[in-house]
Amino acid sequence: MEIILKQDVQNLGFKDDVVTVKPGYGRNFLIPQGFATLATPSAKKVLAENLKQRAFKEQKIVNDAKAIAESLKQLDIKITAKAGGEKLFGSITNIDIVAALEKAGHSIDRKFITSGTIKRLGKYNATVRLHREVIVDLPYEIVAE
Repeated sequence: MEIILKQDVQNLGFKDDVVTVKPGYGRNFLIPQGFATLATPSAKKVLAENLKQRAFKEQKIVNDAKAIAESLKQLDIKITAKAGGEKLFGSITNIDIVAALEKAGHSIDRKFITSGTIKRLGKYNATVRLHREVIVDLPYEIVAE
């Protein structure tokens, strides 16, 4: 079953992608939740026309995302947390990384950051997806208070 995604779906595709999924997944989850529509020939033509009109705007968005990526690479992020030895009392998640980025002056939604749950002191990398074509590795360090 071919569908057109209306928004980004994790592990499936990005907005306006035409993807093939199993019929039950499309009929019972993606379409009722508003994540996708059926990829009929007329819907594909409308999508192609919209993408053609949006191409110029998309290039500006990609350039802005690349500029933000360059500024993120320059950051030296240190997150302080309570620790006993090397182990943390709790954990560091995407929410803590977003808070550190906001202190540095960058506003990024936490759903675009992938780092996992960290429970030890040290240096780690998070993956930040600014655009479907712009993905940057963000190094950060967790230090004890």
